[in-house]
Amino acid sequence: MSLVRLKIKGISYSQTQNGAYALILNEVEGDRKLPIVIGAFEAQSIAIALEKEIKPPRPLTHDLFKNFSDRYGIIVKQVIIHKLVDGVFYSSIICERENVEEIIDARTSDAIALALRFDAPIFTYKTILDKAGIFLKFSSKEKDEDSDDSIVVDEILQESETVEIESGVGDGYREMTLDELHKELDKAVANEDYEKAAKLRDEISKRK
Repeated sequence: MSLVRLKIKGISYSQTQNGAYALILNEVEGDRKLPIVIGAFEAQSIAIALEKEIKPPRPLTHDLFKNFSDRYGIIVKQVIIHKLVDGVFYSSIICERENVEEIIDARTSDAIALALRFDAPIFTYKTILDKAGIFLKFSSKEKDEDSDDSIVVDEILQESETVEIESGVGDGYREMTLDELHKELDKAVANEDYEKAAKLRDEISKRK
């Protein structure tokens, strides 16, 4: 079976279902997206890995795993999303130590959080993408405002085929000055509120 390489398109949250997040993966050579529902902790960990400028004062669980692996010479070579059963994605982490390769079973959210920290590629099989991949419908508003690809996930969670883009709705960040945003960002990182920090970082990036 042929493998298809994926990249992370973005993460967003459900406005109606508390604690529900969606990770959107995009095929590198194509337009199909693979939406994966993940938990709040995993969404936070992935967002921190994506936001290179946000440095947690203490290592998160996936950072600790990375530090442990580095200390003992373990390399994560790639992540493969290899199975889809009843809406649940199953993944494998391909590791190597002293030229010995091992395959470790993992939740997809954990596997991707680690892949980001090791700069390892993410793959899935073409059959899975054919089955679960969708074409997301972007609104004209998003194109005009050049927003940050944040995605409202309610329709994904309801198994809809189209998703509209929203950005910065209801968070109040659009009304804040850059100085205020930077102060709030520093405060969020100090308080280890990385979900808020990621949103603030997105708003700051859009104004550069």
